[in-house]
Amino acid sequence: MASTYELVKEFKNKYKSTICWRIKKHSKLIDNNLNSDEKVLYAFAAQNDDSHRSIFNTAVLALTNERLLIAQDYIILGYRLNSVTPDLYNDLQIYAGIIWGTVTIDTAKEVLNFSNISKKALPEIQTSISSFMIEAKKKYPQKPKDS
Repeated sequence: MASTYELVKEFKNKYKSTICWRIKKHSKLIDNNLNSDEKVLYAFAAQNDDSHRSIFNTAVLALTNERLLIAQDYIILGYRLNSVTPDLYNDLQIYAGIIWGTVTIDTAKEVLNFSNISKKALPEIQTSISSFMIEAKKKYPQKPKDS
């Protein structure tokens, strides 16, 4: 299985206009926080905010066979790691601008925004995340709807 870094590097080579930095450090953070039987299925890098003006806030998003992991290794001190399990996932929104696009992931607890992504990469990201989450959510019991 390819490492997270190899998957992100492949993504970056395919979609060169995506703005991202220090992907090796962010990817290593993902790899270090995987469960023993967890595998990365898809990964990409983007800016961890919704502003196209911000270019120094890179994070790596990894879709695993269990969840979505978002890792950001800070330059000075520490790191940030978010985990979104299928039961917390609500919705995915894609916005395509002139050059770049934005991906917004709505969860039960927060809204995650990722920007400065090559517009050409958006369909691939949407398909990868949505397909996995639709199938994974079927494994969780449905809450009864109020009448």
